[in-house]
Amino acid sequence: MEELYSRRYISYPDGFWDILEERRRTSDLSHALRTFNPQPYKGAPPCSSSELNRAVLESQFLRHVVKEVSAESGEPVEVVRDEASGLLEEMSQNLQLTFIRLLGFSLSKVFKRLFQKILINEEGLNRLQQAIPEHPVILMPNHRSYIDFLVLSYIMFTYDLPIPVIAAGIPLMSMKLIGEIFRRSGAFFIRRAIGDDKLYWALLSEYVRTIVRIGFAPVEFFVEGLRSRTLKSLPPKLGMMHMVLEPFLKGEVYDISLVPISISYDRVLEESLLAHELLGVPKPKETTRGLLKARKILEDDYGSMHVCFGEPLSVRGLAKGTVNRWQYNLVPRDLPAKPSEETLGFVSGVAHLVVRLQEKGMVLSPWSLIATVLLQNPLGMDLDALIQRTCWLRELVEGFGAVLHWTGQVPACEVVLSSLSRHHSVVRCEKGRVTLVEEAGASPATPEEGVFRRAAAVLMCASYRNQALHVFVRPALVATAITSPTVTDEDIFAHFQFLQDVFSNEFIFIPGTSHQDFEEGCSSLRKCGAVQVCDQQIRVTEEGKDTIFFLTAVLEPFIQTYQMVFRHLTNEPDQPFTERQYITGVRSSTLKRILSGDVQSFEALSSDVQKNVLSGLVRMGGVTKLKKGVRSEFRVDKTTIGRIADKLAGKMPPHLTIQSRL
Repeated sequence: MEELYSRRYISYPDGFWDILEERRRTSDLSHALRTFNPQPYKGAPPCSSSELNRAVLESQFLRHVVKEVSAESGEPVEVVRDEASGLLEEMSQNLQLTFIRLLGFSLSKVFKRLFQKILINEEGLNRLQQAIPEHPVILMPNHRSYIDFLVLSYIMFTYDLPIPVIAAGIPLMSMKLIGEIFRRSGAFFIRRAIGDDKLYWALLSEYVRTIVRIGFAPVEFFVEGLRSRTLKSLPPKLGMMHMVLEPFLKGEVYDISLVPISISYDRVLEESLLAHELLGVPKPKETTRGLLKARKILEDDYGSMHVCFGEPLSVRGLAKGTVNRWQYNLVPRDLPAKPSEETLGFVSGVAHLVVRLQEKGMVLSPWSLIATVLLQNPLGMDLDALIQRTCWLRELVEGFGAVLHWTGQVPACEVVLSSLSRHHSVVRCEKGRVTLVEEAGASPATPEEGVFRRAAAVLMCASYRNQALHVFVRPALVATAITSPTVTDEDIFAHFQFLQDVFSNEFIFIPGTSHQDFEEGCSSLRKCGAVQVCDQQIRVTEEGKDTIFFLTAVLEPFIQTYQMVFRHLTNEPDQPFTERQYITGVRSSTLKRILSGDVQSFEALSSDVQKNVLSGLVRMGGVTKLKKGVRSEFRVDKTTIGRIADKLAGKMPPHLTIQSRL
């Protein structure tokens, strides 16, 4: 996949325009009721939602699976077929223009209350408009908020583009009235836990493949799978990715266009909810009543949203010289076939590429920079020092190639004060001093409660820093490798690779691109004058020490958390544990270490990072995952974890590698 990433698939468009500007000047009702005449995919036959469902149920593929399930379960074929019909009725969308108009009218009202601007890149939207008639289109946005899938349909409706059908979680379906509105606005609902339900997998995959194959509508899905509770990119899920690519792999369509979409927020509606979920507070169930209760959010200021449509990726172009489709000629197209390792590698590479392009299309807000600075100064800062450091960081991220939404001629102090005001729930400025805000309420009854209050504020702030992490991570890994006690420059690259391996669940790295990532990190450090490279020797410059210190500090909360978990696991008794037991034990251990002063980072309480540590240890051989019936258990290899911990702390020579299972 290295060759794929080396091609230039993204440009940074200069032209963004505000789609709400016209909505503030003209009638929302006229906008909703205007003539809507999108140009569909040229190969798409006229097809209603009911005809689409019938094509799925009558397909040879599903008939074959129904017979297999009948034979395996002992149920009559008719009973299994009826079950499939019921599942499809639960799952399928029922796209209707009347409900799109209703949604368009409602969202105009809501968006004008929530956001100052919704900014769209003109170049990207024009490319999408040209791509839709040519080949089936897959819209692939990142996922940071419930607003994500609503805003894309709104944009498509506003600019006379075909409304997409959207893969949504089944909890949304259970919302009274709202669930049905979503269904009739193009949402199809997928169960969270499918497991090894052969019939459901077959039905879902055939439904998605049929939509792509006939070009029924653009398909929209979140390749990360879930909404990111940390606001940083998540490793891609490959199930839906394989489903949308399969019509091309089987030769049923000539090409497919994948459109990476980057959605960036000045402020996320769910910021407090997400932070508390990371601390173990159960996620509230999606209900219509809960949605109505949340209408008070309309009174707050959420700044601007940026939606950047990336350059469409040709699947045919990506596959050229990468995957051999001959294997699909050996099995009838209508029969189930297990994908080869080559195919799985291709799907994984494409999915990771899409997430990286989503990251590159992100538009950073000044608040992301301010949050990054504040987290490195946990006791607070003088306002003047914060402004100065934020301006320094602005120059650094722009030098690294990031896109930043910084109002042109407005003085830096006004930009910073405006951001602090918008994020009053996270930070306050009093008497020229800027500090994080803890949750309002009675004084904490216990020291533990005080820690969790502080952690909630830190995690809310960290989520906005996380939106910029993709800009820092490669130079930060190089900076960390440089400052470790290495022996040769080969050791620097070896340590860089080791850090990539450890944090591959934390940050997005395209498989097989370690050398390119290392070069990118070194290039960024050279551009800002932090290092010099002479005769293959990497050396930190005197003026670059501040930059190196800053970048290593960006990774420090993650390193602290990983080391804390390593210590916890090596001190625990040698007995299997479940993921729930692991999270409970790590949270308790972290709390004690924070109270004792042994751990300084409140981010160590984040359940998402704790889960990433466990996944990384399973991959690196420090933990073995055991299947016990319907649940999984884990067993620790303390010797391997000790070696990983020592190497992360710089106590082990870089050439002593840790084996990783991919």
